[in-house]
Amino acid sequence: MSSPLPQAETPVFRYDAEAAPSIHARGVRKSYVGGDGTRLQVLDGVDLDVRAGELVSVIGQSGSGKSTLLHVLGALDQADEGEVTLGGKRLGSLREEALAELRSRSVGFVFQFHHLLREFSALENVMMPQLIAGVPEAKARDRARGLLDEVGLSARLDHKPSQLSGGEQQRVAVARALANRPLVLLADEPSGNLDPQTSDRLHDLLFQVCRVEGAAMVLVTHDLGLAARADRVLRLVGGRLENAGPAQVGAPAAGE
Repeated sequence: MSSPLPQAETPVFRYDAEAAPSIHARGVRKSYVGGDGTRLQVLDGVDLDVRAGELVSVIGQSGSGKSTLLHVLGALDQADEGEVTLGGKRLGSLREEALAELRSRSVGFVFQFHHLLREFSALENVMMPQLIAGVPEAKARDRARGLLDEVGLSARLDHKPSQLSGGEQQRVAVARALANRPLVLLADEPSGNLDPQTSDRLHDLLFQVCRVEGAAMVLVTHDLGLAARADRVLRLVGGRLENAGPAQVGAPAAGE
């Protein structure tokens, strides 16, 4: 079966640093009230621009707010203050129905938990976001088959999540995130449960989507080697993002 993505020896899409960003965040703040009633400031003035075809990795200590940042960028959670724009659309100006449509059509999520639909097969799980977006069933099936082949699951198309290992379920989740060719791809430790060889294949696929299909990608990871493959490496410290280039990626932040 042919690959669902165009093949090229070198990337065919390079981001333009002068282009309008697909992800634009300014002054984003988010806090939560802890069990003791104390307010915890998780994000404290985050600024971020990510352009089509650009891959940005975010590192930081556990509990620093990396997952919260992805939730806010992907319209799964609302910032207390600040502005987030995806593809030119300001999230704060959209009603819930419009936010749901934006998430469905323009954002691909790969988080630590698979959130697969237990009653559906792997193939049906990858078809589902396409069908919701109005893609014809035959076209959705072809795209799903191709993506599952890319992640090494061509022999498991009809298996339900309960019949798949944790790593296989994560691969289905990655394929599902790519199904609608998202404008924005948000990944939180996408290969945490996978063996090194499968992890490398998944990383290559995610990077290929970013480069070939022009997705703006934010990748949260504890894997410093993986983080260093990004165009930019940012560290979340004290609720704000700071540059951490490849030469500095392994260095501890102040106070760590």
